[in-house]
Amino acid sequence: LATSMACPRISTRLPPNLDPTKSSLAYGERQLPKLNGELMTGTLLTKQQALRSLCDVMHKPENMVESLRVGILDSLKTLLSDTDSIVKMKATEVLFIMSTHAVGRQAFLTLSVIEPLSKLLNDSVFEVRKNSHQAIEMTSREFSGADGVLACDLVPMLVEKLKTEEDEIKELILDTLHNCMRRDASPTLDCKAIVVFTGLLNDALEGVRARAARNIMDLSFPLAGKEQACACGTVSHLVRLLADQSVLVRAQAAGALMTISVTTQGKYECIKADAIPALVALLIDENTDVRVNVLKLKELYCNSSDVVVKAARIAVEVIEWRP
Repeated sequence: LATSMACPRISTRLPPNLDPTKSSLAYGERQLPKLNGELMTGTLLTKQQALRSLCDVMHKPENMVESLRVGILDSLKTLLSDTDSIVKMKATEVLFIMSTHAVGRQAFLTLSVIEPLSKLLNDSVFEVRKNSHQAIEMTSREFSGADGVLACDLVPMLVEKLKTEEDEIKELILDTLHNCMRRDASPTLDCKAIVVFTGLLNDALEGVRARAARNIMDLSFPLAGKEQACACGTVSHLVRLLADQSVLVRAQAAGALMTISVTTQGKYECIKADAIPALVALLIDENTDVRVNVLKLKELYCNSSDVVVKAARIAVEVIEWRP
């Protein structure tokens, strides 16, 4: 029988674990210093490869403190002004990953990263804007981070962005404004954001409608916010959302109405918008948050109404019913 002999052959394929779009990682403690050096002194391709590698290694919590020690955050801050779109996209992605760690969020404030990051909110590339918004929103979840956003005077720009941005980014902006209003609602009130929020109640996306209603509730805690909501016709839009198919939207709309109805003017606006029939129907809603907010509304402006009191009694019986 003829025996086939093995012959040497060089494969045209790359090794299975080699990714040409990323930098070759150094071993151990040299890994992050090497990547940082490539960020600052490498060619454009080298920078892009180093940033892609950082998107992987920065997910590990143990790399966060070391990355700050070797100066990676300073390097990323510098790269935010780079002219290459891929560099900015990957740099903002790394910053977003860093913002998911508490030590990273604190470093953002220490090294004043929010302001240069905010300049990319006007970038022409969607991914750059999205990554920047994600990093800012994540940072604003802590009170110190929200204070940092307020100190950079970003609220007016964020409100304006709600008029033109994509829905996916609108959700991030609404979350950022919500975090800021927990600290101080005055800047949002001053730029008449209630009008923009009211317009977003008609958005096709459930997440945008729910967040807009929640932000109206946030903005209506101060008396000036209640007055603005009554003046611009917000109440009628919120009453319409009480019949929304989304449970979350119904709950947030009821919460916003509850906040506005603290004042006499708010109560009259709710009555004029024919809110009582919608509220009575929601007293047996499947969602607890909806029922709680509706019952609070009943206490605020319909306490003397026999119809609402009867409906509330029925709602309590339904809630407490056991098979």
